[in-house]
Amino acid sequence: MGKRLKQQRRGKGSNAYTRPPKAATADVLFSQRSLHGLLKGEVIEFIDDPGHSAPLMRVRYEDNTESLLLAPEGVALGSRVSEGRNATHNIGSVLPLGEVPDGAMVYNVEMHPGDGGKLARAAGNYATVVAHSGSVVSLMLPSKQSLDLSPECRAGLGVVAGGGAKSKPIMKAGKSYYMMHALNRMWPKNRGVKSNPVDHPFGGKQHHKGASSMTARGAPPGAKVGHIAARRVGRKKRG
Repeated sequence: MGKRLKQQRRGKGSNAYTRPPKAATADVLFSQRSLHGLLKGEVIEFIDDPGHSAPLMRVRYEDNTESLLLAPEGVALGSRVSEGRNATHNIGSVLPLGEVPDGAMVYNVEMHPGDGGKLARAAGNYATVVAHSGSVVSLMLPSKQSLDLSPECRAGLGVVAGGGAKSKPIMKAGKSYYMMHALNRMWPKNRGVKSNPVDHPFGGKQHHKGASSMTARGAPPGAKVGHIAARRVGRKKRG
């Protein structure tokens, strides 16, 4: 009898395929209180969170409350940041897109007012404010695609810190394994045709499937690999 597939073993939830406890500190979102007023704070701590590619900064506001935000490049301990409609244009401050000048670089941009930030959140990423036209603000995303958003959507000023972290080469496979394990990502991903027949339905066929990979939608988990409920397979006929 064959072994369970890797996706079956992951779905069981054993220790080998479970994300380590406390791998992520918290969700990094803008405060809902800044929608209705101005918050002024100071950066008191930087946190290296395994759940984020960028470092986090802990901000303490004047009312003695704290929150976690993505740290931009250039911010330091003791830097003053603010959130709200009349926020200062400092690095790390959060304000609506309608008050950000054209050409400014922003990060952690909201797609809808009040959602806390969804776009340009990875280390080294940023979006550029292209133009203001009536009730729409045009952005250039890191993917070079343009997007029109409401001027009430908030964003942080600057570029997300940690942009050069991925430029450092990974010298050993073990390091990559632990990096992926902290993010609860499956690595390495071996091809099914490289497996033995007991490990995968495509295994043992001299590096090719050997049979059609079309699979029914209601197939059992052990056989549900390949082209699942495909409309057609094979080469298209010409002419």
